[in-house]
Amino acid sequence: MLDALTVQCPYCGERFEALVDASAGDAAYIEDCPVCCRPIALHLRLDEEGQPAALEASRDD
Repeated sequence: MLDALTVQCPYCGERFEALVDASAGDAAYIEDCPVCCRPIALHLRLDEEGQPAALEASRDD
């Protein structure tokens, strides 16, 4: 199941929804910003119940 979480681009500052898959546990991946198209490093953390707890975005440079 995919969850939609809001994240802010570390380059342009725009907010957008990213779809995350919590079934695989904590994850790190790269997704391009839909506004400025720059690559963002996303880090998904889950809580004790396996639900998305935080989605952190950082620059990939």
